[in-house]
Amino acid sequence: MNTLNVLLIENNLHNTLLENCLKDSGFKILKTQYSAMFLALIKEVTPDVIIFNLDTPSEKILADLHSLNHQSAVPVIMFASDGNIDTINQAIKAEVSAFIVDGLENKRINSIIHVAIARFKQLQSLKNALEETRTQLEDRKQIDRAKAILIKTQNFTENEAYHTLRKLAMDRNITLGEMAKNVIAMADLLK
Repeated sequence: MNTLNVLLIENNLHNTLLENCLKDSGFKILKTQYSAMFLALIKEVTPDVIIFNLDTPSEKILADLHSLNHQSAVPVIMFASDGNIDTINQAIKAEVSAFIVDGLENKRINSIIHVAIARFKQLQSLKNALEETRTQLEDRKQIDRAKAILIKTQNFTENEAYHTLRKLAMDRNITLGEMAKNVIAMADLLK
């Protein structure tokens, strides 16, 4: 198994407990404090996992994590001392893969990281499936609209309209959804 690159963000850089535990488990670590340059740092170092060790996540950290998930999602683990339910809910909304309250123990670190990565991958898979379904639904709407245009303007049957769209898409080596959008755009242009 490849060594995971871990970005460790600590409130106190002099605290070496978690850093030593990660090193002992064979992880490659870059340790820093949180700053306004967080998102730029992520792009530069491209970690496999981000681990926060802090008292409570600030609104800025949670906002940056939300932005990160839309740009280039990475599994995030937070060790915190704040077990407030609102803090936990905000962390979950920011798509933190694991939020551990007062649970920093050497023997658990490895399993916490691997469970968080597995949870992250499952969530990414669900997000991808949802996006694919949304795209298919949007394409279906566009195809139906394009068929209606062909039925109205060319006096095609629904079957003829569909097969015409399909043939045009195949001839142009584009998807049926893209062809439907082209037909709709052309119809709008000719109005």
